[in-house]
Amino acid sequence: MTDPKPNRRTFLRAAGLGLGALGLAGQAALAAEKSPASFARPSRIRLGLVTYNLAKDWDIPTIIRNCQEAKFEGVELRTTHAHGVEVALSKGQREEVRRQFRESSVGLMGLGSAFDYHTPDQARLRKDIEATKEYIVLAHDVGAPGVKVRPNGLPKEVPKEKTLEQIGLSLRELGEFGDGYGVQIRLEVHGPETSLLPNIKIIMDTARHRNVGVCWNSNQTDLAGEGFDHNFDLVKDRIFTVHMRDLYLDEYPFRELLTRLNEAGFTGFCLAEIPESKDAVRVMNYFRGLFLAYQNLL
Repeated sequence: MTDPKPNRRTFLRAAGLGLGALGLAGQAALAAEKSPASFARPSRIRLGLVTYNLAKDWDIPTIIRNCQEAKFEGVELRTTHAHGVEVALSKGQREEVRRQFRESSVGLMGLGSAFDYHTPDQARLRKDIEATKEYIVLAHDVGAPGVKVRPNGLPKEVPKEKTLEQIGLSLRELGEFGDGYGVQIRLEVHGPETSLLPNIKIIMDTARHRNVGVCWNSNQTDLAGEGFDHNFDLVKDRIFTVHMRDLYLDEYPFRELLTRLNEAGFTGFCLAEIPESKDAVRVMNYFRGLFLAYQNLL
């Protein structure tokens, strides 16, 4: 999905040091002391998984089985991974993917692409836009209601404003195309400088389409400039999905994020984007425990 996040360690190692020493309730209590949360309204936020990186080697039956065991409600399938959900699939194969998720309790909530639209090469830009449209059709065929795309930086040889406008106009075209298939376009907050929320807001304001929204990515840059609350408010009404790193990381205000999402009436998916593990379901259960604890749901 994205480049590895900074300061990552394995979740199991953290679980052993944090949860093993204090217990889940102790961790939640410490988090509450640092950042009291208000969940006056019942939370309807749903928990899911990104196949990057924990599930990158799983086929679809394994994804469904492990998500069901850990009570994860949905999954975003990142392109190039072992699940094999790619544009080369035949009509019959696409229907089989749809069937497997339809007959399970796990929703195929989105496809995760690596398309970006910041290139100054207009021929390449057009190629990427058309390739994204093929991916939108794939999402429709397999029953995924959204496609994740991303910006990936600002070319130094082009004025920033021009690149941000180009990305926004590209997203508008894709939003219009996706609207005809019932597929959202979800812009991941990603890339050098393009991960800054003021720049994401400019892109969203340029796109100006109901079918184009933000995939909040839980980056450290969310705290930059005027701070987390200011940056969240810039796009809070445009957030379609959320990616979350390991919840034990005290460098990021995950409890505050969940509180703000709940206050904004967010009812979409928060997706675990965490490292590989040989004990994946156990890691997923730990993640779910903290996710619920941070919302005062345990």
